[in-house]
Amino acid sequence: MAKKNFVVGCDNAAVALKKELLTVLEELGLEYEDVGVNEAGDETMYPSVAEEVCRRIIESGYEKEGILVCGTGIGMAITANKFPGIYAAVCHDNYSAERARLSNNTNVICMGARVIGPELAKKVLREWLSLEFKDGRSTPKVNKIKEIEGGLYRG
Repeated sequence: MAKKNFVVGCDNAAVALKKELLTVLEELGLEYEDVGVNEAGDETMYPSVAEEVCRRIIESGYEKEGILVCGTGIGMAITANKFPGIYAAVCHDNYSAERARLSNNTNVICMGARVIGPELAKKVLREWLSLEFKDGRSTPKVNKIKEIEGGLYRG
């Protein structure tokens, strides 16, 4: 696995799971920025957290990747996918993590603390981290996504 840097964020529903996922990054010796939230009482809404993570990825020239956690992962993924060049997927099992990387070239993984337990979440994250997109049968599909994005984004 290539050494990468990550930006990690969650809302107040997922503080405990985010902490568990950070241990995976630490065990693997991967660098990360934690943009919060860090307390269950923090009412920062998940779209604001996803926005901060995505902005930092974009500012890095897409050198960084993201990990977003909320109650279901869905809201984080929806928000993240509003940003150009951000490809986020909700992954709650190893197969979806594998396909997110190998078929869809994701640079952000999203999970839901109310959906997945911490041990499985760490296993899923390890799977996603271990894989890299390679040109192949999925390349034309990924390129089509980028083409659609390029025609729609007016940022």
